[in-house]
Amino acid sequence: MEIPDDLLCLFTAELEEKNGSYIIEVPAREVSKGQLQPDQTYCAAVVQTEPTKQEVQTRNRDQPDSAAKDSEDQSRNHEQPNQEPPVEKGEQRTVEIEDLGDQGDGITRVERGYVVIVPDTEPNERVRIEITDVSENVGFAEVVERKDYYE
Repeated sequence: MEIPDDLLCLFTAELEEKNGSYIIEVPAREVSKGQLQPDQTYCAAVVQTEPTKQEVQTRNRDQPDSAAKDSEDQSRNHEQPNQEPPVEKGEQRTVEIEDLGDQGDGITRVERGYVVIVPDTEPNERVRIEITDVSENVGFAEVVERKDYYE
């Protein structure tokens, strides 16, 4: 895995499911006070790693027999459940354009790293978009409103 030079921190954490959401705890030592601001957008990458044999055995010990077998099978087969795209046609949301694609269109990423392509935008621009087309791997949107960065 290539690690970019501008990466601010790297750590290992467990992904927990709680009340229909996923939670990753960021150790306090990884965040300098004053760096994070409310209502700002921050990027985080989540990389799945293979569980060690010991982790699988520990999980299996803590789960009922059928759940342990399912967990071991899933780890071995790298299976991931089929997930629907996290956006729907007609949905509106405010996003920050992160990058430009090969054709010069703006690119933003939403839940689970799902890519949304937004023509006529620039990196770091905050825009309100409307999703116009959705496929399994990528969505397309049009700008509804350009936002002041500090809104």
